[in-house]
Amino acid sequence: MTPATDLATRTWHDLRGAEPILVVPVGAVEQHGPHLPLGTDAQIAVAVAREAVAALGDSDEVMVAPAISYGASGEHEGFPGTVSIGREALELLVLEFGRSAMRWARRLVFVNAHGGNALALAAAVARLRYEGRDVAWFPCAFPDADAHAGHTETSVMLAVAPTHVRTAAMAPGNTAPIAELLDTLREGGVAAVSDSGVLGDPTGADASRGAELTAALAKSLAGSLTAWSVDQTGRLR
Repeated sequence: MTPATDLATRTWHDLRGAEPILVVPVGAVEQHGPHLPLGTDAQIAVAVAREAVAALGDSDEVMVAPAISYGASGEHEGFPGTVSIGREALELLVLEFGRSAMRWARRLVFVNAHGGNALALAAAVARLRYEGRDVAWFPCAFPDADAHAGHTETSVMLAVAPTHVRTAAMAPGNTAPIAELLDTLREGGVAAVSDSGVLGDPTGADASRGAELTAALAKSLAGSLTAWSVDQTGRLR
């Protein structure tokens, strides 16, 4: 069931005089190995945003917008299914999204679950703040996470969307430290360092650990939404 806190379920009459904080999940459509769906990042961002907003209780004060599901994923374009709109297009999308939504929202935060989106988001948020809008971004960053489609993301997906995980296809990818792979990765994308697209080892993934990670991140986001302290980079702390 779609939560009542989702903007997509409301009518414009519901929003008259509401001036909510709008939480916008941001993901990507990109390969996540043979075992995770292309929409993994957006699904994680939506799950974290919904859990955080639900914890705050008042559906008229804070709402979750439909996700921005496409992002800057050029490093994954060596794999079928990946659709990247690039940094410039994403920056413009976020900029115009913010300008429009802030006509009626009080505050706006983009909850980002794909690292490749970070530069575009930071640039767009900086411009929106320069224009006088109370906008921020928040990263879906899990502690001690492996790089891509490994133990961390797979555990979280087993918690938030278990039917979308193909457990029989889980296998280790390139488990070398990401620092050792960066030069080759920048030159040829993820396909140059991993035939499967996996950077890490998903085989030990665990749904209960994923639920713990999601709950902790959602709690952090809920606290940040309440405190609303934005640093010089536009990040919601």
